[in-house]
Amino acid sequence: MTRESAAWLDAASPLVAFVGTTPNIGTSSAAFAAACRIAEESGSSVGFLCLNLKSAKTHRYLGIDEPSVTLDSLRPELATQALHPEKLLRSMHRCRRHSDLHVLFGNMLRDQAEFFAMEEIGHLLDVAAQVFDVVVADVGAYWDNAATLCALRRATMRIVVTTSALSHFQEDGQRWVKQLAPLYGIPADSFQGLVIQTPWGKGGFHVRDICNELGVPLLGEHALTEPMLAQLDSGTLEEWLADNERGKKAMLGPAKAISEASGLKRKRKLVMQPWYKKLLTHRGGVGS
Repeated sequence: MTRESAAWLDAASPLVAFVGTTPNIGTSSAAFAAACRIAEESGSSVGFLCLNLKSAKTHRYLGIDEPSVTLDSLRPELATQALHPEKLLRSMHRCRRHSDLHVLFGNMLRDQAEFFAMEEIGHLLDVAAQVFDVVVADVGAYWDNAATLCALRRATMRIVVTTSALSHFQEDGQRWVKQLAPLYGIPADSFQGLVIQTPWGKGGFHVRDICNELGVPLLGEHALTEPMLAQLDSGTLEEWLADNERGKKAMLGPAKAISEASGLKRKRKLVMQPWYKKLLTHRGGVGS
């Protein structure tokens, strides 16, 4: 654990950071599905930050082709350390099917990715921690920018996402997690592994062997199925996660582990007793 994450853990809401070993393997969909499950299971307010500076796509997955407010539009407030909690909340998309989940859409100006400063991202994370019970950050798979490095250094839980392809978990994973991360003060063994199962092949490697190669414990698996890919293209990911029987199970196990590790209590479900049902019926459905 870095000094930043230790201080963050003492003073603020948990920050869960998802980072991919390789672009376009399902990191963003896994991170968003986890955020939905956390909101459902815990009843906590969840802030989802798309910090993928070079390939932000969450807005499209949610059917919003031209979002009115994105990360880059907050640059003036971030640069001057003047972003207020109310402004951040107004700038975020409130999910229709998961009302406790708010999403900040990512950077639309990809040519400006290199110009984000660590202080700007740090300020954003500070403010988000004031607003939400838990913050989930999707930093994508590009490590050479302030958003990735700042979020990973601050994170109380780091999740590295990969697939069973040898070039992904061995080549990319080794280069990023084992070689680069320690150079920036991020312990290589502080990550947990999430293995994406793709519809185009398993690669022949067992998930535990993959995590052993990376030197991280296994958090869980996430199936990137053809039906799920169709939802990404149609912009109906949230609806699929909320209504589809297979969608309801996506990232359920990993999200439960994240909630437990982050100290989030399971939401209590109110069970109506038979006598109360009869009383409501007698009153015409009106409670006290």
